Amino acid sequence: MSIDLPGHSAPSAGFEAPLEMLSACHHRIERQCATLRRLIPHLAAHGADVEARSAAAGVLRYFETAGQQHHTDEEENLFPALIESMAGSDAVCLRELTGRLTADHRQLDAHWQRVRSALVRVVAGDGVSLPTADVDALVGLYAQHIEREERQLLPMAAGLLSDAALQQIGRAMRERHGIGPVA
Repeated sequence: MSIDLPGHSAPSAGFEAPLEMLSACHHRIERQCATLRRLIPHLAAHGADVEARSAAAGVLRYFETAGQQHHTDEEENLFPALIESMAGSDAVCLRELTGRLTADHRQLDAHWQRVRSALVRVVAGDGVSLPTADVDALVGLYAQHIEREERQLLPMAAGLLSDAALQQIGRAMRERHGIGPVA
């Protein structure tokens, strides 16, 4: 089993290009979801061996940090900037889309908590299995959510947001992620 390290082996982008950065994060989420799926049969065959514990720790680390920050980046910066860009226009479609994506985030968080508990036990070396139904629900919801963002939200944002708005989103994301200003 190969272990996916958070932030590696996926397209990357910097905070100066926040939409591209959010899209690159989607690729990393997909890699973490693939690791979760591979971990199920690995645990069944090998138990909570070193590889399983390491993979589980990597998934936990990713979703507890970058995964949570990704949702916050969208909800606190991207969604409000998009809605503001629609001032004077019919923003009903955009409000429905961002509302749906925010609701997805809450569902993803709930599913994540169930998967997280099992991963914590795996990292501790307990010979538990990952609940296939919970992993499938989390991975399936992420697939639908990412598809919606990649096909609808990010293209809309690229067309509607000014360079100044994108720079502001990038600055806010840098601060949230604990990275100082660009020198």
